[in-house]
Amino acid sequence: MQQPPDHRVSRREFIQTSAAVAAGVAVGLKPTYTIAAGNPTGADTSKILNYSADMEYRLCGKTGWMISAVCLGGHWKRVDQMVPGIFGKGSWLSADLNNADFQKNRHDVVTRCIERGINYIDACTHAEITAYSKALQGRRDKMHLGWSWYEHEARRQEFRKAEKLLETLDASFKETGEQYVDLWRITCISDARKGPNGEPLMAHTEEESAEIARALEIAKKSGKARCTGISSHDRRWLEYMIKTFPKQMDAVVTPYTAKTKVLERDSFFDTVQQCNAGFFGIKPFAGTSLFKGNSAPASPTAEEDNRLARLAIRYILCNPAITAPIPGMINAQQVDNVALAVKERRELDAKEKAELNNAMDLAWSRLSPHYQWLKDWEYV
Repeated sequence: MQQPPDHRVSRREFIQTSAAVAAGVAVGLKPTYTIAAGNPTGADTSKILNYSADMEYRLCGKTGWMISAVCLGGHWKRVDQMVPGIFGKGSWLSADLNNADFQKNRHDVVTRCIERGINYIDACTHAEITAYSKALQGRRDKMHLGWSWYEHEARRQEFRKAEKLLETLDASFKETGEQYVDLWRITCISDARKGPNGEPLMAHTEEESAEIARALEIAKKSGKARCTGISSHDRRWLEYMIKTFPKQMDAVVTPYTAKTKVLERDSFFDTVQQCNAGFFGIKPFAGTSLFKGNSAPASPTAEEDNRLARLAIRYILCNPAITAPIPGMINAQQVDNVALAVKERRELDAKEKAELNNAMDLAWSRLSPHYQWLKDWEYV
């Protein structure tokens, strides 16, 4: 079975591609294999957590884990379509975690993930680590669980010392009843800071970066975290951390959409691969901007939106440096849909490329003001 293609072309070639795709012309990508699911690396399947022959698994960098090619992201932004009124008048983070219907929804989604061979959940808020720890009760051995409690981590000034970060980790165990986390991936400042003259500076200072790395090292040595990493949107700082603290950077969590393209030179993914870091891609559907409907099962655009979701997953997985995209999902059918994408022919044909390209252009135009930063992840 052939390996997936590397979508590494130059910026100029990608700009030219848009016009070529619209005309139905395929451009310089290497051949791909036809069926994606399975075990193309020949890994020992007995060592793959929650293995299914219908799922593809990828090595997650230095963790040594074989991770399902699509995983469950922590967000449930449209779960009010399944549990009406769950948000009240607040945001999706205001969901009542004690609501029985909400708990059943999260339990059912995790159940379907397990049935489909998905073996990683990524949580990044207090609500998420609480909800998913509960949903995994009695079956913790089926999933790798990664998390951060971003509200009490390095995005806030008072949580940029190792001791304070470790206090947050300990507090997360008390909140959830867990004794360890598989991947502690500290959520850090999202974007680059500005210097006194407006010059871009890395998200964190060297001193703060060293404190973050020290916290991760202590957590790993103590057994509280099996593996460690970080999440940020600042590629320059992510590269600095991956190169400077390789032992602590087992994996990173950062954006990758269906509009992201790998630069031919000086790509962020050169560092990811050279330093053998796992990569989990957030916002694969551009924060739901890819879709025309509201994700309700009875939405008149449900079939079209499901197709666009599969096209996006297939496109993203053509980058071999990616461990897995981690979409948030609100029902079992969405889990089935992304699992189906993994089984479908990997590389998009000219018509599919044109469809996805047009859909992502519309998604870019629909991005909310607080998601405009996703455009910075178009050429990586």
